Amino acid sequence: MKIEITNQAKKWFEEEMQVKKGGFVRFYVRYGGSSPLHEGFSLGAAKDEPIEPDVTVSYDGITYFVEEKDVWYFDGHDLKVGFDDALQEPAYEYIKEASTQG
Repeated sequence: MKIEITNQAKKWFEEEMQVKKGGFVRFYVRYGGSSPLHEGFSLGAAKDEPIEPDVTVSYDGITYFVEEKDVWYFDGHDLKVGFDDALQEPAYEYIKEASTQG
């Protein structure tokens, strides 16, 4: 699994969540809502330091990560964090990992 963050999404995390260089953004599973992967669960984001990170990526000194306990949610998919212009918030796209495609 890998994480990709678009420039617009990075800007949103920096401005709206006030994440600074040296900071962290955790993507986590939350109960409620729905996603293309799991009904009844959705993805959230928070400023939080890693405890047991499984997947990490850094852009401009900010580390984005998923904890080991939440990797099940992605079910063989990479996470691409884009930006929804209409809603003015991050948009999550789940892309089947190339290594697991038939």
